[in-house]
Amino acid sequence: MPSVSRVILTTVFSAVIASTCLAASPTSSGTGFAVTADGWLLTNAHVVQECKRIEVKGKGDASDPRIDATNDLALVKVNAPDPLKPLVFRHAPTRLGEDIVAIGFPLATLLADSVKVTTGNVNALAGLRNDTRYIQISTPIQPGNSGGPVVDRDGFLMGITSATLSKGVADEIGITAQNVNFAIRASVADLFLQSQSITGQSGDRAADQQPISTADLADKITPSVFQILCYGEPAEPESASSPSAATNLPTQTTSTLIDARGYDAIGFDYRAVKNVTYSGCHEICEGDSNCKAITYNTKHSVCFLKDNVVALIRNSDAVAAYASTKAADVIVSDFSSYSGVDIPGGDYKRFKGTNYLGCFTACISDNACKAFSYVPKKSECWLKDTIGRPKATKGVELGIK
Repeated sequence: MPSVSRVILTTVFSAVIASTCLAASPTSSGTGFAVTADGWLLTNAHVVQECKRIEVKGKGDASDPRIDATNDLALVKVNAPDPLKPLVFRHAPTRLGEDIVAIGFPLATLLADSVKVTTGNVNALAGLRNDTRYIQISTPIQPGNSGGPVVDRDGFLMGITSATLSKGVADEIGITAQNVNFAIRASVADLFLQSQSITGQSGDRAADQQPISTADLADKITPSVFQILCYGEPAEPESASSPSAATNLPTQTTSTLIDARGYDAIGFDYRAVKNVTYSGCHEICEGDSNCKAITYNTKHSVCFLKDNVVALIRNSDAVAAYASTKAADVIVSDFSSYSGVDIPGGDYKRFKGTNYLGCFTACISDNACKAFSYVPKKSECWLKDTIGRPKATKGVELGIK
């Protein structure tokens, strides 16, 4: 099932170097920024994914890439002789119309190869199809901006530059939409850092803090921002802001199961098999008449067999598959799931005596619901109408639209 957003969006893909360059030259470039003093940089997954070598200009080669393809985020590590200056994640929620600044290295092979600063506003508090992982921004962005920070006028991180409307949509609708760009929310990136046991800094402006001019803001932020060079074969350009491009959308295979990499199948678990490969999990389900779907946890090599499936929810640590006979009934949702994480606040409904499926169904059927927290030990579900700063919390299963 092709994604609509695959047609509408195009990634602000890394600037492609001219084909006449030497083989040792980078094939593409993007932007990254420091999130810890000891060398961790955050960028887009599509900037570094499948690169044979990653160089952070001025800091040497990067190592230990950690990829969240579902949300188009990545972390890389540099061994800097001096501590880096990490950007600070903002606690306060994003407001419609806020002034913002984007920093990056767009069109580095055409324009000056120095860092560039552009200003704009928050145009919408969600991306395409109300995807609340994103904010829509008017800040002009170009190839090479990918992975760069979007900050407020006080210098706090609000988002990560990710995507823009493609030429294809302009051809379809007959007009060229101007400055329709998207940034991944900083709160989504903070979840990713937590999943990797990396702690970023966070805060808010002081009550007596004076406004910062764009020039002073550039002086403050640009030392934390770096150009990232990709050597080798980068990933094929795709709509990384779409969950279907960052993962493998359900595709029919030669077996009776339809695979969906990067998704968790939501249904009724009746059996778990440990220490098994994904292909082994696949085979077990195909040989069991009760099995209608599986979720395979890639981190722990655990196979969950399900006797029903109603939806798919994004999970970068999972691979799902479901019976082709259920294809017409399965909802490919806009949710991402996280274990051991909660979002304090925003609760407006509470359900007792329910299960994860019931909690998920309640949220997906309520337009006000932006996220849900499920507590298995209490069989308790909380629906949330706002997405604030995530917090590591044991025993909580979090779902975010």
